[in-house]
Amino acid sequence: MPELTIDRPLSVVGVSGSTHSPSKTTALVENILGVVARERVADTHLVEIDRIGPGLAGTVQRSALPPSVHDALHRIETADLLVVASPVYRASYTGLFKHLFDFVEQYSLVGTPVLLAATGGSERHGLMIEHQLRPLFGFFQSLTLPNGIYASDADFTDYRVSNVELQERIDTAVARALPVVARVAPEPRSAYF
Repeated sequence: MPELTIDRPLSVVGVSGSTHSPSKTTALVENILGVVARERVADTHLVEIDRIGPGLAGTVQRSALPPSVHDALHRIETADLLVVASPVYRASYTGLFKHLFDFVEQYSLVGTPVLLAATGGSERHGLMIEHQLRPLFGFFQSLTLPNGIYASDADFTDYRVSNVELQERIDTAVARALPVVARVAPEPRSAYF
């Protein structure tokens, strides 16, 4: 497959599904975005559920969302690469994380590469990426990248990635993701797919 020539910075949007701050999930997404920016010229943006949540919660129609959430949705829907993560909450992603993606236009993420990540209290929750996140982005017909990144509480010190093995997994996932992103031509995305 020929490589896509991008004559602009890569648009990389991270979404942290954490409902509080500080957050290990947000720290994980920030770390991943930092590695992407180190390897490629990229405009990175972080969408934090704990910040936009008050404008999101209780809203049932996209037209009623505040500008901050509309901005987040636009960034998500037009990204070249999404980095999405949620803390494991009752064996799944957080409700507000799902609520945000309930407003994403159904065909706007077709073919968009998505790097999946999650955090949890222990290694027992690592399959949440495969059983919850991957099917969600399968619905959107996104290109979920094969290397998901799971991190447990023990991988962080003061809300920073401190486990060398986790950092190596992050570096590997990004190194394997970027060639895929470079080869995926942007598709027309519309409700009339």
